[in-house]
Amino acid sequence: MKSNSAPKVVAKKKASGGALETVKTIVYAVLIALVVRTIAYEPFNIPSGSMVPTLLVGDYLFVSKFSYGYSRYSLPFGLPLFSGRMYLPFSHGPERGDVAVFKLPSDPSTDYIKRIVGLPGDHIQMRHGNLYINDQLIPRRPIEDFVYEEGGSAMVLRQYMESLPRGPGEPPLEHRIIKVGDDGPLDNTPVYDVPQGHYFAMGDNRDNSQDSRVLSAVGYVPAQNLVGRAEFLFFSTALSADPYARWWEVWKWPFAIRYSRIFHGVG
Repeated sequence: MKSNSAPKVVAKKKASGGALETVKTIVYAVLIALVVRTIAYEPFNIPSGSMVPTLLVGDYLFVSKFSYGYSRYSLPFGLPLFSGRMYLPFSHGPERGDVAVFKLPSDPSTDYIKRIVGLPGDHIQMRHGNLYINDQLIPRRPIEDFVYEEGGSAMVLRQYMESLPRGPGEPPLEHRIIKVGDDGPLDNTPVYDVPQGHYFAMGDNRDNSQDSRVLSAVGYVPAQNLVGRAEFLFFSTALSADPYARWWEVWKWPFAIRYSRIFHGVG
């Protein structure tokens, strides 16, 4: 009479080997994802309306980590393995007009995303809702009104096309901003002198953005705190922002996706 124990042992060994391979595959996948996230692209989502109309609540985007070089905040958990900023041959500091993610200077555990409007050494001021850089008025021209929706209500806001100066020989960067009016709390400010090694960031939703104009909360952004430049959207949904598609209404999710914004560039 033959024993059936040997095949069982072989089967157990095969099952054990298969489980080990699965674990190894998962570990490799996690390591690859961490490397990509650290040195190449990191995903972020937009939880607030401070960058409307450029970015909407529910947008998901990729930020290039290599554009501005690397600092401790390029690493997971902000590990302090080195200080300052390490630039690569093809990396450089932000250009005026870039939409950038940075660590909040007063709380590095918090990510902010704003538009860089002031470079080191610039003088920034708001006068009656108009942006001045180095005492030069930044042109803006009115375009169609913007319907801003939040919390189930909607309001019509003024929308402008603003033209930010870029480097020598480069055309201005045109981007949209929205405003309630020109005499809000942050529409008339003192002159901000941007220190060396720092940047001045503002939201495109000018009257609903806590940004560098609020020195006690955000202030000047140190170069070390920059995480990367926003590149493009890979997903967008009104699921969390629009009352017609709440999180539990699974059957409405496909209709809440903003298909036209997917793979849309950030600028």
